[in-house]
Amino acid sequence: MTTETGAWLQAAGALAAVLLLLAITARGLRWGGLAARPGRRLAVQEALALDGKRRLLLLRCDGREVLVLTGGGQDALLGWLPAQDDAA
Repeated sequence: MTTETGAWLQAAGALAAVLLLLAITARGLRWGGLAARPGRRLAVQEALALDGKRRLLLLRCDGREVLVLTGGGQDALLGWLPAQDDAA
């Protein structure tokens, strides 16, 4: 391996490391809720894996929450949850 090839490999490794750090940082910001857009109307509150194919999702849409079952033969809207009062 020549010196020039070694320099290229070192530069490629450094670029890969920087891109990996950026991806990890972006994922952490999204996970922490710091990268949320102010006008966002739809968000996944929680997701629960029931088995290998099916998931139960709790979605928030315009301040209301809905349960959705995905996977399997078909997806199903299980229903809207009653609004929670802040005082309760």
